[in-house]
Amino acid sequence: MSYVMERDRVQLLDESWNVLAEVTFPEVERCVVEIRRTFVDESLRGQGVAGELMRRAVTSIAASGFRARPTCSYAVSWFEKHPEHAALLA
Repeated sequence: MSYVMERDRVQLLDESWNVLAEVTFPEVERCVVEIRRTFVDESLRGQGVAGELMRRAVTSIAASGFRARPTCSYAVSWFEKHPEHAALLA
C-alpha cells in the first residue's frame, strides 16, 4: 500500500492501484479548500488510516498557503480534536 498526494486529494492505494482510502479537498474559493470527503475501506477502519490521511492533507494545505473549510463529519471532528491546527481553518 502507498499514499499518493495530488493537488486536491490524498489517497491510499493497494498494489493494483485500487483506492482503499482517501480525503478530498478541492479549492472552492481563492486559497480556500473544502475538506468534503473522508473514506476508508471497511477492512482498514479503526487502524488510524483516516487520521493519517488528514495529517497529510493538512500538511499539504498548509504548505500551499491555503486555508481549510471542513464539511465532512470526520474532518470537522478531527479539527475539534486537533486545536493546534485551528489557524488553518477558513
